Amino acid sequence: MSAQYNLSTPLTDEDVSKLEIGDVVLLTGTIYTARDAAHKRLVESLDKGETLPFDLKGALIYYVGPSPAPPGRPIGAAGPTTSYRMDSYAPRLHSLGLKATIGKGKRSDEVKAALAKYTAVYFGATGGAGALLSQCIKAARVIAYEDLGPEAIRELSVVDFPLLVINDAKGGELYVKPKLA
Repeated sequence: MSAQYNLSTPLTDEDVSKLEIGDVVLLTGTIYTARDAAHKRLVESLDKGETLPFDLKGALIYYVGPSPAPPGRPIGAAGPTTSYRMDSYAPRLHSLGLKATIGKGKRSDEVKAALAKYTAVYFGATGGAGALLSQCIKAARVIAYEDLGPEAIRELSVVDFPLLVINDAKGGELYVKPKLA
């Protein structure tokens, strides 16, 4: 039976440990955006011993490249992108304290193993609902890699951002098998 939780960032091991596949989370606090190019730069910075633009401990990364903000809004449509493109980077970031990622699609076995090892979780956000999800984003600002445009790292302030647990820290995976006609 699925449960619903209201969680605030940063996430703790206790927050993540209680989550199970299929649980719904309404998240409030700060999350960071990053896609392929930003992940590559984050890992390159780690390889050089540089400080990252945000603290990974307890953090969440949302795989999104938002559209430009319309007048009066902090951000445009902000729907999730496919997560597997970040799979080569995610285990290392989880090893440094990243507690969750948000995207759409399945994750690799290496990512699922890292979630279990480092007490982390993978959340799904509803694909195709970027305009609706943006209503939960109250503030957005670029904090790194501005030259990447929509793929720059942004700090988002969210309230009741709706998420679904796809992979939990216990090794569980939510997968809905499509019905064939």
